[in-house]
Amino acid sequence: MRREKLKVVAGAEAPDAGRYVLDEQMGFLLRVAMQRHTSIFMSRMIEGLTQTQFAALAKLYEVGPCSQNHLGRLIFLDAATIKGVVDRLGVRGFLTALADTKDRRRRAVALTERGREVTEQAMAVAAEITAATLAPLTGDERRLAARLLKKLS
Repeated sequence: MRREKLKVVAGAEAPDAGRYVLDEQMGFLLRVAMQRHTSIFMSRMIEGLTQTQFAALAKLYEVGPCSQNHLGRLIFLDAATIKGVVDRLGVRGFLTALADTKDRRRRAVALTERGREVTEQAMAVAAEITAATLAPLTGDERRLAARLLKKLS
């Protein structure tokens, strides 16, 4: 039995079908772009914050106090991962636990004053990181990339 191979370019069949070329695969390209962004992020972000720690702080800054599980859902982390993130940020004095106003059986996580200050500084740096990540693109390409990635999310 003869198996035909298709060359796939960014998830679509290419006119010159015949080979699978890894460097043209969407998943591979997304991973390489993410590695580039991560390198930029880690070299520039303040306070040694990781991407997930920054996301937790930025989302809390945006939405205010919320349950740990809800925060995890908002930034697409599972319960075990968000617990570790919250614990580490709490030890560093960036987060505190409060009584949840909507459910007395729960605790809500919230930014401390220090956490708010660090988050504000980190958000300014994050804007610079985004600009550096997108530097190879034109303004129109940046807007298109953001629109397409949102559509895929």
